[in-house]
Amino acid sequence: MLRIATLILCLSPLVASAADTAQSRMQAFSNGLQSVSATFEQEVIGARGTSGEIAKGTLALQAPRQFRWETISPYAQLIVADGARVWIHDPDLEQVTVRIQSFEEAHSPLTVLTDLSQLEREFSASESGERDGLLWLKLVSRSAEPDFAFAELGFDARNLVRMRFEDQLGNVTEMRFSDWQRNPTLAPDAFRFTPPPGVDVIGDVGTDAEVFPVKD
Repeated sequence: MLRIATLILCLSPLVASAADTAQSRMQAFSNGLQSVSATFEQEVIGARGTSGEIAKGTLALQAPRQFRWETISPYAQLIVADGARVWIHDPDLEQVTVRIQSFEEAHSPLTVLTDLSQLEREFSASESGERDGLLWLKLVSRSAEPDFAFAELGFDARNLVRMRFEDQLGNVTEMRFSDWQRNPTLAPDAFRFTPPPGVDVIGDVGTDAEVFPVKD
């Protein structure tokens, strides 16, 4: 689940450019973006082609280091990065996992969307051409210990539509996005979290953690 937190980030028109590339579409998507929200579907495909259940939920990002990833079905899970720590709440397990939000966790491909200056620092980017009606940008992490072999972002003329991660074993996480909202008004507590009473808390809460009640 921490790997998903790492992976785990618009309605603006496409900016005219001499060459229509995935990177130019990403720049148009992210231009002036301070916060963003969307719905997602996520599917994990094994190296042998086996598929798991499709998870559905919502996400929100806010520059520079905050995100909220809430899975609604087929199970409930909430991941909140508040800028200092990543909190993962599994209601069915009555468990919260927390760890310090490291530089690598904060700078995933999704968070790059709200800060394009991270792109060159954190990833080696290359064009992957067109397929399925989308232009694809391939990202390879510059980290010494990356959480994935590479990521691909697929853009149509307006939005990020799909994202693919392949790990070192050949497993693929496929994400599909819709209902992007550019610079929405997000709830003040969207990126704040405190473990509900009675749950087990595993990890580094720390004395400096700023925590707030979680919304149902």
